[in-house]
Amino acid sequence: MSSEISGHSGELAVHVARTHGVETMFTLSGAHVFPMYDGAVKANPQMRLLDVRHEQTAAFAAEATGKLTRVPGLAVLTAGPGVTNGISAIAQAQFAGSPMVVVGGRAPQNRWGTGSLQELDQPPIIAPVAKAARTLMTAGDVAAGMDEAFTLARSSHRGPVFVDVPMDEFFNSASGTVGSGEGTKVEPDGDAIESVARLLAAAQRPVLILGTDVWADHAEEAALRLVEDLGIPTLTNGMGRGVIPGGHRSLVTKARGAALAGADLVVVVGTPLDFRLGYGLFGGPDKNPDGAFAKVVHIADSPGQVSGHAELAGSVSGDLTTVLDGLQAAIERGAKPDWHSWSDQLADQVRAAAGRDAELLNAEADPIHPARIYGELVPRLADDSVVIGDGGDFVSFAGKYVEPQRPGGWLDPGPYGCLGAGLGAAIAARLARPSAQVTLLLGDGAAGFSLMDVDTLVRHDLPVVMVMGNNSAWGLEKGPMQMLYGYDVVADLAPRTAYDSVVSALGGAGETVTDPRQIGPALDRAFAAGTPYLVNVITDVNAAYPRATFGI
Repeated sequence: MSSEISGHSGELAVHVARTHGVETMFTLSGAHVFPMYDGAVKANPQMRLLDVRHEQTAAFAAEATGKLTRVPGLAVLTAGPGVTNGISAIAQAQFAGSPMVVVGGRAPQNRWGTGSLQELDQPPIIAPVAKAARTLMTAGDVAAGMDEAFTLARSSHRGPVFVDVPMDEFFNSASGTVGSGEGTKVEPDGDAIESVARLLAAAQRPVLILGTDVWADHAEEAALRLVEDLGIPTLTNGMGRGVIPGGHRSLVTKARGAALAGADLVVVVGTPLDFRLGYGLFGGPDKNPDGAFAKVVHIADSPGQVSGHAELAGSVSGDLTTVLDGLQAAIERGAKPDWHSWSDQLADQVRAAAGRDAELLNAEADPIHPARIYGELVPRLADDSVVIGDGGDFVSFAGKYVEPQRPGGWLDPGPYGCLGAGLGAAIAARLARPSAQVTLLLGDGAAGFSLMDVDTLVRHDLPVVMVMGNNSAWGLEKGPMQMLYGYDVVADLAPRTAYDSVVSALGGAGETVTDPRQIGPALDRAFAAGTPYLVNVITDVNAAYPRATFGI
């Protein structure tokens, strides 16, 4: 159902955004987009304006809002460098499937080609990293163009959409129509679901992997029903973390290696078969009990997301709730598979891994082992906590030790691996979940990209706890370079930098911790502070995360 609207271009754009559920406009002040601000101020009720210190933070906040709320985030960036400063966040949204609309300023059309300020044809630059990028050339194009942008951003497969509007046309008025404020989904093929169900029923050692799109597609309840009904061993990644609550018997994250090496069937739902999942190769002659690679099934929210490089035994694309409920119903029509022996084997592995982890989580080493930070942090995380990772090695430890209790509470850069997203994500999380605990995990290297936006947290009264693993290095590069060359260069940062003093200077608070016994009390002070607070923990640069892949 559509409705008629009128006003200047900024008012039209804000009306459309509000129809699609947008509550906040993330921006950094720029004259090219003043009509957007006027539209926000004059809206009834007003749309929240959240201004930041760097456009990348506005765009990362919009991207994280799309992930957390499953409503497209909105970033408004002024022309030229304002837009180009947001491109990394747009690319991250494209890789992660985050619904997001970026509205860019643009030099006036009536001066185009004469060298006006920040005259740059932006859509061709952004098109390779977005679902769509276009210029809305006149005020009359704005209502329909914005509605199309939001509808596309939130439709499977989700992602970022960019539009810009010439400055002269932004100030002009027009009328237009706005649609229902809903996206579109793909209807899955019933025969494909039945085929996958037969593969599952015949498997002796299956593993289910749940990724970000399970949450993005509102399929978290269907996924949990399937897992609990069938008792299938399950791994999660991205925003799939928390769909199966931490500690659940079927969650075998701590036995990931054994599960993927020993499986005879791996069903991957809502995440690409990329470097994080061995490009879709599991097991093999030297790992699997059968001496073979596991069969692989890929389930995605849309046909374009199904792997084109992996050898698949089956695939389904479409609405993930329909697919998962269809799988459960199809399997229940036959004899229920008995995977108890396999599940028990992996449960034993999980218990053994937890025992091994305990030593590092309680380590008294000096300098501090980064795992000890998680030994203190995890027991202090509330069930509704939003945990954000922005770093390399330090955040890799979080992936190992933090098991969210609820879906929609884990944010990381995803497969694009972009540092600097953390402050924007923290801003978004505090707004989207005002009563929840928000914890930002920072590497000291990553902090250099965006720590200035603590000023934004302070100005907008957004208390966030920041926990830094400060090893005074680019740890994710230092170790591999030493491994390859026997030395490292351009991998060291200034030792023991007092980043907490930076936070304090910006109006927040914090402290440096060098004694592992003081981590817990420092975290307690941070969670009780009611202000942006950085716990700057000095860690051992030689305590690197033991990784099996470098992403290539």
